[in-house]
Amino acid sequence: MTAVRLRPGTASGTVRAPPSKSYTHRALAVGHLANHPFGVRNPLDSEDTRATAGALTVLGTSVERRSNEWRLRPGPATDRSPRLRIDCGESGTTLRFASALAALDHRPAILTGAPRLSERPIEDLLQALRALGAKAQRPGSAGLPITVRGPIHSGRVSLNASRSSQFASALLLVLPHLAGDSVLTLEGPLVSQPYIESTVAVLDQQGIRLTRHGRRFRIAGSQRTRRRGFVVPGDASSAAYLWAAAAVSGGSVRVRGVPTAWPQADRAILGLLESWGARVTRHQDGATVSADRRLPFRIDLTDAPDLYPLAGVLAAITPGRSRIEGAAHATLKESDRREETAALARQLGAAPRATARSLEIRGTSHPRAIRAPAMRDHRMVMSAAVGALAADGPSIVGDRDAVAKSFPGFWEVLSSLLGGSVSA
Repeated sequence: MTAVRLRPGTASGTVRAPPSKSYTHRALAVGHLANHPFGVRNPLDSEDTRATAGALTVLGTSVERRSNEWRLRPGPATDRSPRLRIDCGESGTTLRFASALAALDHRPAILTGAPRLSERPIEDLLQALRALGAKAQRPGSAGLPITVRGPIHSGRVSLNASRSSQFASALLLVLPHLAGDSVLTLEGPLVSQPYIESTVAVLDQQGIRLTRHGRRFRIAGSQRTRRRGFVVPGDASSAAYLWAAAAVSGGSVRVRGVPTAWPQADRAILGLLESWGARVTRHQDGATVSADRRLPFRIDLTDAPDLYPLAGVLAAITPGRSRIEGAAHATLKESDRREETAALARQLGAAPRATARSLEIRGTSHPRAIRAPAMRDHRMVMSAAVGALAADGPSIVGDRDAVAKSFPGFWEVLSSLLGGSVSA
């Protein structure tokens, strides 16, 4: 594990956003379900997306990774063993999507992953797959490995969507390919809804039609992917750290390549930065953020839980009391991000207070340097790096390699905006 040393500095410049992790996952799943060769152009090459590509390979789709395009060739599984084994690494998206895709096969698939992945929710998806005819088993009420065996059939199914939007996305990806029509009804308080919209947008672009009435989706069966590829848009989630870096450091950063045509939950960072006091200029392909004032804020992140640590940093370096509401499922990510965000705010010199439904942070006008060399959650690490730019001295943030999960080039891009003030 290698920590990163950051000095306070000003982030300025123009960069292009890296490809979207969320859309790369969805494009890979769509390509796997196509009955023809399929190209995922401008993919994000990260640990998580490689995990999904590896899962598809086990399920029968060859994936040839090239620098600007991953070429998929769907076909029958070459692995003739009676049981398939899928390693999902640390990727929750891979686990959820691969579980649904594996349920199309008559052979049992054993899904494993890193220790933290075994703590993340999936039972609601497994219950829905069981209702559609799959056999899904796991050790006790939680944990990995999970064994899924299909094939599933079309029909009516209800899904608790209060703990992850990925359960709904997984079903929306597979149900159109079954013989016969289906109806999917989402139950409970919906979270991360823009990610469901992302899935629907990808399916629509591929010619797969869904009819939606509130929480109910009517899905015609026997549909097929019409196009032979998908171009992955730039990632608002990754751009969020670069925009925030400009705001907290007194600089100005323009991020290109994040088109408004594709739904992205973390584009909500722009509204948050505006309410915080930054100057935001939106463009058709992204936005420019410049520093101005720092104002306390109140925000509900139920639809954008990945912004939780970054919002915590903004609150911590702002005099006054800010409140982050909603996003209870942020505790179920790669770490308990509510708890970790509070700890990071304390490092910066702020005073956080957790309530039943929110995290209140009384910020400081004199942020302290951060000492967190053992930090491993990728979004916590990148958020800490942003906070370090406003600190009163050099900070130490780790693990350097954690960002490979979603933004492999983060340190290089940040260093370019700072003029080289990032070092291992």
